[in-house]
Amino acid sequence: MSLVDPARAGESFIQLLTPEGERVTHPDYAFDVGTADEAEVIRGFYRDMVLTRRIDVEATALQRHGELGIWTQLLGQEAAQIGCGRALRPHDYVFPTYREHGVAYCRGLDPLHILSLFRGVDQGAWDPNAHNFANYTIVIGAQTLHATGYAMGVQRDGAVGTGDPDRDTSVVAFFGDGASSQGDVNESFIFAASYNAPVVFFCQNNQWAISEPIERQSRIPLYQRANGFGFPGVRVDGNDVLAVHAVTQAALQYTREGNGPMLVEAYTYRMGAHTTTDDPTRYRMSEEVEYWKLRDPIARVKAYLVRQGLADQAWFDEVEREADEIGARLRDGCRALPDPNPLSIFDQVYAEQTTELADQRDGFAAYLESFEGAR
Repeated sequence: MSLVDPARAGESFIQLLTPEGERVTHPDYAFDVGTADEAEVIRGFYRDMVLTRRIDVEATALQRHGELGIWTQLLGQEAAQIGCGRALRPHDYVFPTYREHGVAYCRGLDPLHILSLFRGVDQGAWDPNAHNFANYTIVIGAQTLHATGYAMGVQRDGAVGTGDPDRDTSVVAFFGDGASSQGDVNESFIFAASYNAPVVFFCQNNQWAISEPIERQSRIPLYQRANGFGFPGVRVDGNDVLAVHAVTQAALQYTREGNGPMLVEAYTYRMGAHTTTDDPTRYRMSEEVEYWKLRDPIARVKAYLVRQGLADQAWFDEVEREADEIGARLRDGCRALPDPNPLSIFDQVYAEQTTELADQRDGFAAYLESFEGAR
């Protein structure tokens, strides 16, 4: 069965778990966890989404208290990110935008590293190769070109189509519906298709490119754009973590086998603001938000677990306790982040220091020392 959104009648999604928490089937995609305990995996998804939402809520509150310069919320997009993040193999590589906090969590990234970026004490302090998770990209759509280039490198390293699951690699490029209108995204589609690069383009269509609705961005469903570039596209219910996992798993394997790129459109909704500087009440109706609240990705998994007797209240309480702990750690940890040395901005511009850069550093150092002398 597929979900048909009344807001866009006639356009079906791949869905495996309804908003009411009922399992359904699809002829082409199935939720398959191999030899793992399925109930345990689904409980894990629920926990991941709850903790990711708590990270997001705490970061939003920290920004409101002046502890972060800005924050990009993922509220409502937890299933899209956890479903995809948990489908990845360790050696797959991720190129995020600035909103993939849930995917970062799945890749083992300490959320304090993300908060430090938005606090302005560094420019992304994590080692991308330690997590196979690149730095956040603020330039809209630029990461899709980075991902395509990396995927072409994977290809040349012979890590595609070998049949070895520990070697064959896929690259995932995250972007939003607004970014799909950028030249960088379309250029990456051309290169990936032309060179058969093993990249999954994962579009989180959250309905709004800041204040512009999807209806003003495309005359056709976004996943159908892939056809014009010569590779397949698929649309999944982005609020259904089981379906997102199944579709992403299939897309990753498709690219790992050397079949070229694939586009996944996760049809979801941005429940909060674009960033904490945005006021969504100025451009969207409260009725729309209420409609999507009934499709909350966390609530539907909880409904399924309760209905099937796979988790009791004590287990849910334990997840909430863990969320409280991570919330407290983030509040304390964020405020304890040390201010950077102002001169450190010169340290990572080039691999080797240049004369010109050294002169600039010395000039800035003298400028800072002039203030100390004034005291």
